[in-house]
Amino acid sequence: MLALVPKWSKLRFLSNIKNQRFSCTSTKNDNSPLAGIRVLDLTRIIAGPYCTMILGDLGAEILKVEKPGTGDEARTWGPPFIEGIQDATYFLSINRNKKSICIDLKQGKDIIYELAKKSDVLIENYVPGKLKKLGLGYEDVSKVAPHLVYCSMTGYGYDGPYSSRPGYDVIAASIGGLMHMTGPKDGAPCKVGVAMTDVTTGLYAHGAILAALYQRTTTNKGQWIQCNLLSTQLASLINIGSNYLNVGKEATRWGSEHESIVPYEAFPTKDGYMTVGTGSDLQFLDLLKRMRLTELSEIDKYKNNKSRVANREELLAILRKEFKMKTNKEWEVVFEGASFPYGPINTLKQVFEDPHVKHTRMVKELEHSSGKTVKVVGPAVTYSYAVNKVRSAPPTMGQHTDEILKNILNYTDKEIQTLKKCKIVQ
Repeated sequence: MLALVPKWSKLRFLSNIKNQRFSCTSTKNDNSPLAGIRVLDLTRIIAGPYCTMILGDLGAEILKVEKPGTGDEARTWGPPFIEGIQDATYFLSINRNKKSICIDLKQGKDIIYELAKKSDVLIENYVPGKLKKLGLGYEDVSKVAPHLVYCSMTGYGYDGPYSSRPGYDVIAASIGGLMHMTGPKDGAPCKVGVAMTDVTTGLYAHGAILAALYQRTTTNKGQWIQCNLLSTQLASLINIGSNYLNVGKEATRWGSEHESIVPYEAFPTKDGYMTVGTGSDLQFLDLLKRMRLTELSEIDKYKNNKSRVANREELLAILRKEFKMKTNKEWEVVFEGASFPYGPINTLKQVFEDPHVKHTRMVKELEHSSGKTVKVVGPAVTYSYAVNKVRSAPPTMGQHTDEILKNILNYTDKEIQTLKKCKIVQ
């Protein structure tokens, strides 16, 4: 008999429960790359849920474990809210393709153990040591489920002076240098408009999990993956980090300009901004030709990128003056078929009305359990035959508690009612 809390432990005998690890209940074999994979999702807020959303799009069954009574904190991160839906649009943006079960982790530890035995992946984003105190750390869970890929997502990792700190995107972006280099010239540091450090950490984690699942096919063993926001931010500094490490060059804020390429910025136009980048001398010549400024190509200080960077202010003053002569639409006509990349700075209204965005059908509509329609942005990746898609609307808190306990763990109605009475599940 599994030792659960005294109020209900005598009711539950597990000797007759088969450990069917791949008994996925939500995804049929529809060419989804992760069909048959089950993920036990103990994450909240952004980075973790973003990671599990990607895995769910790829066909994994995502069991979202939430705290009874409150659930994922992002459910309340509003306004805005959709009328008739209690959850914030913030939560709705990254929690599709999931099933929600509410479990008190302290009292329901053994339920997590049971689910871990029948899952392939466990993902959590608690402060280091929090789950270990509850008996749900990697060492504890791996003893009952050695096959499990256990992924921990933290702010700063499990070692070092910051390891016990809670981690948020904007703090990691601050400590990791991103905010120092983001913002207008001679202006204050700015955070990026979207939580990119969280999103990137989720992407790193999803790739690491897939690699560990692949390795398990030969080792038959799970392992512990550790991802953290600060390490992700440092790894994402790319050339700016390399500039400092190799030649001691400190990062500075450039607004929309590029430190190493000229022209490469958002130019003010008659009715907005047009972003243009010329990564080669040939592209620069094409730009001058289309803007009817070919005389600039004869001036030595503009003939190659190194010279243009050295004389950026003089050149950009000429180009900025010219860009203000036309609207974005007029410039798009002028630049049609150009060898260099260009595009207007769009509002979100313009983004979702853009003809190319509409053509790619990235926006998907889902029917929420409330009966309302929820719109989400679908997966960014397509496959030649594999399925990567939006399958179901974000769940309400505890929406699938009964279903998961019945279908995966074979609990009876009486056992489930006892768990609810004891406030172990909701």
